[in-house]
Amino acid sequence: MTNDSLSIVELRTLFLFESLTDEQLGWLAERGRVETRAAGSAVYTEGELATCFFVLLDGQVAMTRRVQGDEVEVNRTGQRGVYAGATQAYMADGASRTYANSLLAVTDSRFFVLPAEDFAGAVRSWFPMAMHLLEGLFIGMRANQTAVGERQRLQALGALTAGLTHELNNPAAAAVRATSALRDRVAGMRHKLAMIADGRLDGQQLHRLVELQEQAVKRAASAPERTPLQVSDAEDAVADWLDEHDIAGGWDLAPTLVAGGVDVEWLDGIADAVGAADQEAGIRWLTYTVDTELLMGEIDDAVGRISSLVGAAKQYSQLDRAPYQTVDVHDLLKATLTILKAKIPAGVRVVKEFDRELPAVPAYPAELNQVWTNLIDNALSAMGGAGTLTIRTGRSGDCLLVEVGDTGPGIDPAIRPRIFEPFFTTKPVGEGTGLGLDISYRIVVNKHHGDLRVESAPGDTRFQVLLPLTPS
Repeated sequence: MTNDSLSIVELRTLFLFESLTDEQLGWLAERGRVETRAAGSAVYTEGELATCFFVLLDGQVAMTRRVQGDEVEVNRTGQRGVYAGATQAYMADGASRTYANSLLAVTDSRFFVLPAEDFAGAVRSWFPMAMHLLEGLFIGMRANQTAVGERQRLQALGALTAGLTHELNNPAAAAVRATSALRDRVAGMRHKLAMIADGRLDGQQLHRLVELQEQAVKRAASAPERTPLQVSDAEDAVADWLDEHDIAGGWDLAPTLVAGGVDVEWLDGIADAVGAADQEAGIRWLTYTVDTELLMGEIDDAVGRISSLVGAAKQYSQLDRAPYQTVDVHDLLKATLTILKAKIPAGVRVVKEFDRELPAVPAYPAELNQVWTNLIDNALSAMGGAGTLTIRTGRSGDCLLVEVGDTGPGIDPAIRPRIFEPFFTTKPVGEGTGLGLDISYRIVVNKHHGDLRVESAPGDTRFQVLLPLTPS
């Protein structure tokens, strides 16, 4: 670190000071100093007392912010004249008496340094009207950013909750229906068993009937897949057999028996086991057995779907995971698609072209899920309820590529340069904040040191996310 001074001529070459008078520049030269920082050293640290205002003379610096315990790089530059540090020291409310971020010297760097109290005094006395404007803009922008940030978080939470609630409702309702039906079937089984075991069957016949019951359970668990025509033929054959053996309501029993893999030969075994007198009671009892097993299979499937949805929600939110970890992006993409399934219209076809040979990448998975959500939501909005949503992964040089494509009308070339600007949106009033792509860009570029690009033509718009395969 050195404490050289800077001349008036040198100060005027900095864009921040180029319009000042010689008297003002002399005042700055008298109170300011030149300091150097070695590569890799901190210029100042977030949260410390903001004592100085820094202007970069030469070198390269990186600005970082602490986000949920992680140090996130938000900017990196070598532009001469950029400034940082006690930039809000002039505020009358003293809102920024500590550094709002950290500044790191990436290379050996030189700075013009002005004490915070001198900087504040100069701004307030030299530019009194501008001071009032700056204070109003700063306070207003801070309030707006807080309100919009809260709205963005609530929208994301609402989308997650709505999607998850919709997806959980179907298997939960199926489990409730199956449980209710199962209760009725079990009651019927108890009734039929009492009729069978009231002394009319000897021990050998009852033992044989129990064996058939075990066979029925195994058949129901491993019933083969059949075409609709094969199912119809099998039901006709079983119903005919039941009619021939004077079993009432054969057409009602046949679908359940066939669904459980029962055929005519197996029914002959029941007739041989219990005899003609108890044949109907035995068949109905075993029909209840098959139906019960099928219902338990439905419940098991419904509970499994609920479990997988909860797993997808955990994968999406990353609530129980470390903020920074090595992840398979395909797991993140699948979790996001599961959460957003309720928002995908029936007229949109989803195509997944995943390169399964891609390695896991170091990333902040919760933030990447927010990127996928924003890009997919924009694609769905662009297609207006009909088209093809394509999610593609691959390798691009030393980066992993995730591409979200849609078949919408494309992005107007006149507005394409503005799509990553904060608060810019083409959605109707009330339907978008204009922050989705801005937030996505910051997550990909500033936090992951990757890139976010767009290629668009009518019928083919593709947003490309590039993530480094190795840590920066």
